[in-house]
Amino acid sequence: MIHSRKDEHLRICLEYPVRTQRPSTGLERYRFVHQALPELNLAQVDLGTAFLGKALRAPLFISPMTGGAAAAAAINRRLASAAQALGIGMGVGSQRAALEDPQWADTYRVRAVAPDILLTANLGAVQLNAGYDVAHCERAVDMIEADALVLHLNPLQEALQPGGDTAFSGLLSRIERICRVLPVPVMVKEVGYGLSAHVARQLVEAGVAALDVAGAGGTSWSEVERQRAQTLQQDQVAAQFADWGIPTADAVRAVRQTLPQVPLVASGGIETGIAAAKCLALGADLVGLAWPLLRPALRSGEAVREALEVIQQALRIAMFCIGARDIEALQKTPYLEESLP
Repeated sequence: MIHSRKDEHLRICLEYPVRTQRPSTGLERYRFVHQALPELNLAQVDLGTAFLGKALRAPLFISPMTGGAAAAAAINRRLASAAQALGIGMGVGSQRAALEDPQWADTYRVRAVAPDILLTANLGAVQLNAGYDVAHCERAVDMIEADALVLHLNPLQEALQPGGDTAFSGLLSRIERICRVLPVPVMVKEVGYGLSAHVARQLVEAGVAALDVAGAGGTSWSEVERQRAQTLQQDQVAAQFADWGIPTADAVRAVRQTLPQVPLVASGGIETGIAAAKCLALGADLVGLAWPLLRPALRSGEAVREALEVIQQALRIAMFCIGARDIEALQKTPYLEESLP
């Protein structure tokens, strides 16, 4: 059952060491050059931005984590209440469980506590090769009153998952059709192995409105699936992909250089405000976070808000210390340097 797998995924992420050790995010290779005379007051630093036509008070996005599981309703509402309080965005986990069994729909619905946020619906893109069509996408969007639809790409996870969906042939043309007819923007994201510049260009040419690189350096879904392995062989195969993927920093930089105008989210192993600042300086428009918020979300919405405020304040101070008055100035800063290995 999908919902039992989602419960298992949550449990594994909380109980086992499934954070990627290598490759890292790549962000440690970059350092800001401190400006002792920023010619700016801290109170003047403006974190406000916009993404897909929606205003945000900070360039942060709570990345999709869950839904369709016993614990998911409370987690999603706590995340959403924090997003509403801080004026940032949020995405829900894959809604396939609710499309196939409507009893799970309420685990995704958060508009009651977050009426104003940028909210994204979510489906696995590979489901478009398994009978899902525009109507399914519209149902996912309508279910949660979403502003956009995320189609996630996860070929490695599906290949390692017992019974995973691995029919990815011809998927681009199906994504293109969804982009053409769906009344809300479509964003495509990976799940932790990164989008290459080549794939990013293919997606944008197909009509995708925004991208989330979701690079390597955070939660490793090969390790998650390794914990779920049912045989020794499955365990051994999954173990060989422990260092697979495009580091988040490399993915952001490559996609931005190839596609200067595409709305871009950086996610994958981002845990601090300084890491967020580096992603924005490399060219991202928003920064997605998941892991740092999961444990707080098990406690309360207030705990999530407090965790986000720490990240947000560190981002603000990093901008102050390089004299970047706003997000546009941070994206154009000359004060991010790459260290030699």
